[in-house]
Amino acid sequence: MTDEVPGPLVAAGEILKMLNVSRSRFRAIALHPNFPRPFQTLSVGSVWLRSDVEAYIREHRRPRPSADEDEQG
Repeated sequence: MTDEVPGPLVAAGEILKMLNVSRSRFRAIALHPNFPRPFQTLSVGSVWLRSDVEAYIREHRRPRPSADEDEQG
């Protein structure tokens, strides 16, 4: 029996970088009902579909200003 994975997976370490947050802040975000459920939970931790996390970021996170915008305003 093989479980087909429908796309790339990411773990907490990758998601921290994608969200640009600390580990404790990520834990709080992951508990929010809008955050995607893990694709699978393994002995080393949970993994999510990258596409689910990217969709969450697009829909629920405010874009951060670019460095140029920060300097202007």
